[in-house]
Amino acid sequence: MIRLEQEPRPRRAKALGVYLGMGVIAFALTGGVFAAYGVSPWEVYRALLEGTLGERQGLAEVLRRTLPLLLIGSGLTLAFRVGFFNIGAEGQLLMGAVGGTAVALFLPPGALSLPLMFLAGAVAGGLWALPAAWLRSRVDVNEILTTLMLNAVASAFVLYLVSGPWRGEEVQGYTYTDSFPDAASLPVLGDTLVHWPTGVLGAVLALALQVLLTRTSLGYALRVVGASPRAARYAGLPTGRVVLLTGLLSGGAAGLAGVGEVAGIHHRLLDPTQLSLGYGFTAIIVAWLARGHPALVLLTAPLMGVILAGGDLLKISFNMPFRVIDVFSGVLLLCLISGEALARYRVRWGR
Repeated sequence: MIRLEQEPRPRRAKALGVYLGMGVIAFALTGGVFAAYGVSPWEVYRALLEGTLGERQGLAEVLRRTLPLLLIGSGLTLAFRVGFFNIGAEGQLLMGAVGGTAVALFLPPGALSLPLMFLAGAVAGGLWALPAAWLRSRVDVNEILTTLMLNAVASAFVLYLVSGPWRGEEVQGYTYTDSFPDAASLPVLGDTLVHWPTGVLGAVLALALQVLLTRTSLGYALRVVGASPRAARYAGLPTGRVVLLTGLLSGGAAGLAGVGEVAGIHHRLLDPTQLSLGYGFTAIIVAWLARGHPALVLLTAPLMGVILAGGDLLKISFNMPFRVIDVFSGVLLLCLISGEALARYRVRWGR
């Protein structure tokens, strides 16, 4: 007789083996999608690796896609560890871009322009996550629904700004603002779009959140609330304030990513569909792979950066739609979630 038995504390080697196996299954399933499209999966994977990691231009594109994922993923990793499932990073990124744009366009340019832009973006992103965190802490409203709906509100608000009161005087029929002054533009590496100060900020944030989570009394409270809210309340921990702080931190991190995009790449606020290429949703996979450790985002963000950069490559080389990468990401996330469940069970033989 074969039966499944729950294993509350699976061995690390077993869990790693399950995750690797599910990763192989994910690549096999997406390979089937490529084959159904009439393209050899081996050719696709070979071109994806060579075109992203084997060429200077491809590597620069990987780094460009990694920068926002690094910031957003760090904040989401902390939020998921606390049990606050923030699915609204896309809207928080957009609001961070709005905050940075307000500083760039309406304050006199100077040496403090960029620091003020990042500060305004972090505040705007954090405040955009605050209503969902407040509803969760006060009346136990599901934050997945509220943060997801706030994405649509943020997108509509940005579209209103760029096509209405903030529309540039120099544009002719386009929906974006005037260009930022030079003092409000981030430096880049050579002739690429890699705005390296954002990368430095992302690395510092990931390490700082790791220290906060593992080496401070506040981090202990965050971990206890995430592990068992009932036990945290019994111990007298302020669970409501912990959730509010988590919303502010995770939303602020996404807001920083929004400032990096407008100050390092576009140099203006523009249509939300062009401002973010789904970074807020892709960062969910980045955070999930990090397994509750913000420092591990330094490894998982570049991995997803390779996949995102490969989308453009597949579109050009194999005439495939870019959204096939969404299929890749979705299958990968589904397999990883399934792997987490499988790792907690073991097979028993006999009675």
